[in-house]
Amino acid sequence: MCHKMSMFVSINRNSSNCFPRIEVDIFFFFDMKFFKQHRFGFDVRGLIVFVAVMIPTFIWYALPAPVDVLRTESSTPVVDVIGSVFQVLFIACLCCLINKDNRKLTFSVSVILMVACILLYYIGWGIYYCGITTPFVILLMTVPPCLAFILFAIDRKNLPAIVFASGFSVCHLIFAIVNYM
Repeated sequence: MCHKMSMFVSINRNSSNCFPRIEVDIFFFFDMKFFKQHRFGFDVRGLIVFVAVMIPTFIWYALPAPVDVLRTESSTPVVDVIGSVFQVLFIACLCCLINKDNRKLTFSVSVILMVACILLYYIGWGIYYCGITTPFVILLMTVPPCLAFILFAIDRKNLPAIVFASGFSVCHLIFAIVNYM
């Protein structure tokens, strides 16, 4: 799926000086087939999945948990910024990049697993609101939502979203392990 393309950059000559031609290799993550298979548009299902995963976070912003270890200052600010960039990119891809070969959203294995991940995530938040903040609970609030996004992107055949959601998942996991375990 990777495509290598060479691009030649010419440099203007000053007087009699002869500058060599500089060759720059550019590796494209996607080939032309990718651009023919995708289009920009709005996928409301991507937005629904995002909002479904974010509901507990919205509640947490408005109503703090009794034992709220998540409201501490992060000790991984660089990882947080990188994770936020990946998050914005994968959400944009889920909502705005559509594979033309996609079928209607059906109850495929990946969609069923995605729903199960979202339910596990809700269970994790429920346990957290009961005052239990063990490493298992933190992982339950970290891993399933990331997997839900990746599974949705797999079902939609959205490779950029898979890549960006995977990057976000790594950052999110590092954040959780370093800050809360």
